[in-house]
Amino acid sequence: MATSSHRALIVVDVQPTFCEGGALAVAGGNACAQRIASYIAAHRDRYDMVVTTQDWHIDPGDHFASNPDFVDSWPPHGVAGTKEAEIHPAVAGIVVDARVKKGQYAAAYSGFEGTTTDGLTLETVLRNGGIESVDVIGLALSHCVKDTSLDAQKLGFATRCLTDLSEPVSPELGEAAVAAMTNAGVTVTTSSQI
Repeated sequence: MATSSHRALIVVDVQPTFCEGGALAVAGGNACAQRIASYIAAHRDRYDMVVTTQDWHIDPGDHFASNPDFVDSWPPHGVAGTKEAEIHPAVAGIVVDARVKKGQYAAAYSGFEGTTTDGLTLETVLRNGGIESVDVIGLALSHCVKDTSLDAQKLGFATRCLTDLSEPVSPELGEAAVAAMTNAGVTVTTSSQI
């Protein structure tokens, strides 16, 4: 039996809605999903828990807009109950310890804003599992991965963001996200360096 690592892997919003062909596609999203699936298959034993987050919008108010500004408002995406909002097929078969859905009735960029089907927050899931450190991966690096990482760090988890298992909306926004995370004390690295 492996000893506890007290570490969780948080897989953020790896959903078709954020991949090529989806409503809010991130370039390289599908390939990123495949890399994540390969990584978890090879390194599941590094983690005591694997948790997924999903944008699961029912009626998120002004987060959706017909003329979005792509800063605070966006085209409809991650609509609850649609195929686009489900976990990406590449990672759907992975055994996870919890699934957190966020943004039902408001914008939610951080996984820590969501809950499981039985109403537990991501923080509660992690604390209940004895987790002390987290690795954050997924889509998009510049938005939900960044915000989830920042919240994890703020809540006292030793946080790493693995940039090779994530994709930003744009290179510029990716660089800004890396700077923001680094400034907040998040360790920004790659899966091959850990």
